[in-house]
Amino acid sequence: MLMALTMSEQPRKQRKARFTAPLHLRQRLVHAHLSKEARAKMKTKRRSIAVREGDRVKIMRGKFRGHSGKVSEVDLKSSKIFVEGAVARKAKGAEVLVAIEPSNVMIMDLEMSDKRRKGILGEKAGAVPAEEAKSG
Repeated sequence: MLMALTMSEQPRKQRKARFTAPLHLRQRLVHAHLSKEARAKMKTKRRSIAVREGDRVKIMRGKFRGHSGKVSEVDLKSSKIFVEGAVARKAKGAEVLVAIEPSNVMIMDLEMSDKRRKGILGEKAGAVPAEEAKSG
């Protein structure tokens, strides 16, 4: 069970808790919804999971609404993600990736090269049969 960053309901203390949270707790701040197709494919009931590099996401809000792309970077310090193709042009003509709030994207496809991530999806849904769990 996840604990709250702070027990206070005061907005100023909520903001302070987010901005001063240690990096291992900031991972909770970069979660995004899983699409229905991704949930069906992974056989999980989880509605959200932490965004990681390599995930394919669809931007649901903002200037780049409807754009799909691969996550190129996750910045835990600012709790933002960077999606390939979501770029802004600078005054000198250079293109830079735009920081996007993770709550404004939907994960369409997961990067599953990490065994630990497979376990995270499996333990909540019971997707891993008992025989495989014992042998693995």
